[in-house]
Amino acid sequence: MFAELGVQLIQADHIAHQLMQPGQPVYQQVVQHFGSGILNRDGTINRPKLAEEAFGHNAQGGPSRISELNRIVHPAVIRQQDEWMAKIGREQPHAIAMVEAALIIEAGAADHFDRLIVVTCAEEQRVQRFAQRLKIDVQPAREEVQRRMAAQLPDVEKIQKADHVIDNSGSLDATEARVRQVYELLKKEAEG
Repeated sequence: MFAELGVQLIQADHIAHQLMQPGQPVYQQVVQHFGSGILNRDGTINRPKLAEEAFGHNAQGGPSRISELNRIVHPAVIRQQDEWMAKIGREQPHAIAMVEAALIIEAGAADHFDRLIVVTCAEEQRVQRFAQRLKIDVQPAREEVQRRMAAQLPDVEKIQKADHVIDNSGSLDATEARVRQVYELLKKEAEG
């Protein structure tokens, strides 16, 4: 919705995907730490297998290894985001540049941004939306959402750190109206 209003947008997940392509230093580090069992036959990283290794218990029954994955990926993603934002700033000084990311605060990157916007919805809506998006049953979706949310700060903590909150629990019209409100505020600041 922000992009439709003219915001320059990049997704941290997209950056991470690019950095985990064969031949990239992040790819090499991830394979070194998590093993060749996370690879597809063509040598690319199988993201569900990597997620299982990172979020699930390891083969020895030990704890999650998500922090290990984050230590490899987050610094490289943050560098790419910073470079992208600097480029936008040089080319379009009054533009709004936005990074979509679930783990900005957890990655220690909050101070790289002028404003933080938290988008939230009810937990059961997350589950339902995740199940619909991946075309899977609700129970596996619930388990995956809970596993991913366990690696994140609770919404209440994110909301406390946010400059703006968009509650995505209601109607699409209500969400669009809130996005427009936040956009107008950001636009005034960018032009100021």
